[in-house]
Amino acid sequence: MDRRTDWQFLDDRGRLASSDRRPERVVSYIQAGATLWEHGIRPAGVFGSNHDGDGPDPVKAGSLPLDGLGYLGSGDALDADALLGAAPDLVVAVTYGGGQVYGLDPDTAKHIEERVPLVVLDVGQGQSLGDVRARFAALARSLGAARDTAGAVALARATARIRALAHDSAVRPALLALSPASADSAYLARPHSWPDLRELTALGLDLVSPQGGPGTNWCTADWSYVAELSAPVLLVDTRANAYPLDALNAPDAPGGSAAWREAAARARVVPWNPEAPCSDGAHARFFDRVADAVAAAAGG
Repeated sequence: MDRRTDWQFLDDRGRLASSDRRPERVVSYIQAGATLWEHGIRPAGVFGSNHDGDGPDPVKAGSLPLDGLGYLGSGDALDADALLGAAPDLVVAVTYGGGQVYGLDPDTAKHIEERVPLVVLDVGQGQSLGDVRARFAALARSLGAARDTAGAVALARATARIRALAHDSAVRPALLALSPASADSAYLARPHSWPDLRELTALGLDLVSPQGGPGTNWCTADWSYVAELSAPVLLVDTRANAYPLDALNAPDAPGGSAAWREAAARARVVPWNPEAPCSDGAHARFFDRVADAVAAAAGG
């Protein structure tokens, strides 16, 4: 007979993480840690992905306080010893499908899981935004968090606001989501690949879907093409690995950045974090910013 445990959680790989007590020292991928913080659980440490640098990305961190929070590294600087050195009793990571742990080398993930419970939640394009929120909420409650009633109310109001704008506006502004790649080019997001963009579409907003190119999630284009699209609302990736807007906005910026400034001058620019915390409250704040921009672009 299997020994009964006091804490169990079935993750999105179909694997059961278990412990003889509720975990209290959680180490997580930074997006997961920011999400747990939205539910009132402060992680003991966080790690980044291969796209991150020597310190935590403040955009990915959301409202998670970074002062005094252990950052365990990213990419080649992150290994099992560094992560286990934080003495976690639970590791929380994400996957974009297929069970591959994002941000951890497969051998590193295997080594960690042999020693510490590992929970991996799917945030990929196969999941709806609501499903992702629900899974993180379930994990947070298993760790002792209360239901986020205030966040749920805020999200309901924000989604209702967007739905009303989408269906009541005489002119429905189009939105274009992008990540600055360089002074000359941008990665244009394919809306079907991102749960938050799919949700905006489901609520009735029009998102530009770039055509052509080999990328599954992004289509590479120069800034002149972005300017030609004349999208009234631009959702712009502000993560640390994106080309900085300050550099693009500088009057003496090189390359095609003048075309970016032309596009931005005609549009409402909304900061976009493709790895935002997966909570009701965080998504409500993003949807409210989008609603503000859509209302302004529509002349409301």
